[in-house]
Amino acid sequence: MSITARRPRMSGALIGVFVVSWLGLLADGYDLYVYGATIPGILGGHGFDVTTADVGLVGSIALVGMLCGSLVVGILTDRLGRRRIFISFLTLFSLMMLACAIAPNWTSFAAFRFVACFGVGGLLPTAVAVAHEFAPAGRKSIVVGIVLTGPAAGTVIASLTALGLLETHGFRPVYAIAGLALLIVPACWRLLPESPSYLRSRGRVEEAERVAGRFGVPVEENAPVMAATIASSTRALFHGGRTRTTIVLWMVCLLSLLTIFGVSTWLPQIMREAGYGVGSSVSFLLAYSVGAIIGTIIAALLGQRFGPKPMVMTGFVAAAVALGLMATNPSGIAIAVLSAVAGFGGLGTQNMINDYVAQYYPAGSRATGLGWALAVGRIGAIVGPTYGAFIIGLGGGVSVAAISFAVPALFGAALMFAVGQIKSDSGAGVVEPAPTRSAAI
Repeated sequence: MSITARRPRMSGALIGVFVVSWLGLLADGYDLYVYGATIPGILGGHGFDVTTADVGLVGSIALVGMLCGSLVVGILTDRLGRRRIFISFLTLFSLMMLACAIAPNWTSFAAFRFVACFGVGGLLPTAVAVAHEFAPAGRKSIVVGIVLTGPAAGTVIASLTALGLLETHGFRPVYAIAGLALLIVPACWRLLPESPSYLRSRGRVEEAERVAGRFGVPVEENAPVMAATIASSTRALFHGGRTRTTIVLWMVCLLSLLTIFGVSTWLPQIMREAGYGVGSSVSFLLAYSVGAIIGTIIAALLGQRFGPKPMVMTGFVAAAVALGLMATNPSGIAIAVLSAVAGFGGLGTQNMINDYVAQYYPAGSRATGLGWALAVGRIGAIVGPTYGAFIIGLGGGVSVAAISFAVPALFGAALMFAVGQIKSDSGAGVVEPAPTRSAAI
């Protein structure tokens, strides 16, 4: 039961929330995926004296930072609120990217990269939770889907920046440009409100109702008016019959992020070893990113009508098929198209998984649910770059690498089949499938 405030029609204040969330995720995506775009430069004489194995190891170590950020964010948002966490993590990773640009050696670069990814890992679940809470009822999937094009847009900018600067100026300016995200911080202070559900949980009921009234956010009557604890917010993920779905979603995220980070980290280098120049090889990452943006928007529109589950399964299958076709060594244009489809099946699919998770858990545990799902998923992200380095080391070129990343995508589609369909975009719950041998955990 809820007291629903009068909902404005996407007022300027409400749009401002989504814009700063999108800009924060754009910076998040740039900082996260710029590493893959700059690997050809780092290995090509403009960077440090490192090997392919060194690059893969640092890619994985940095993603350990993302795992830590995803785990910590659920705890910190319960204590400090989503607004302060969003702004703090955005500031942190932007400063660390500037530090990467001036790193004197590979060890320093790796350390700065680790801390930057810690901030990146914490921002995404916070931004998704904010967007979902403030999105108008009946349009949550669309709004969250549009906000989640931010990381893919950041990847596009990272790819274009690398194309323009990598061959002539090396990797350092590409990282320095990430510091421009600090310009977003003042806008966040002004436009981003605190979560009404957080305010109510801290006993600040009047403030919660004031924010809810301004932005048209429903305030739950039975929301707990108490200080949230780490244990209670985490336990909520396993109460009310959620245990099975929670575990399955963790495994789905793991397989999704293994595929994403394996492909996005090594796609430019794989294409370079296939005979393409540095610029052409990075352009395939650009096609991957554009496919993710277009695919996310289409999936969000369809997800609003059919729910996010079918879109997640479709995306996984699309990625597997596209990667499988890349193994046939098609022409450059065909590889670009397949890279775009793989982008939809990679980043686009993960965005729909995030939407599913945000709708599945109630407001009080939404950030925690997203944080834990992404934290477990980061295990796959950590494995992805090292897995890619291992596959490349075996030889076999594009064919072997493509097939190696198509397999986890197929497993992800099969696992997603085991979870229920979201009833609505209000976070009311799911319709669980009847238990079967294939769906059992």
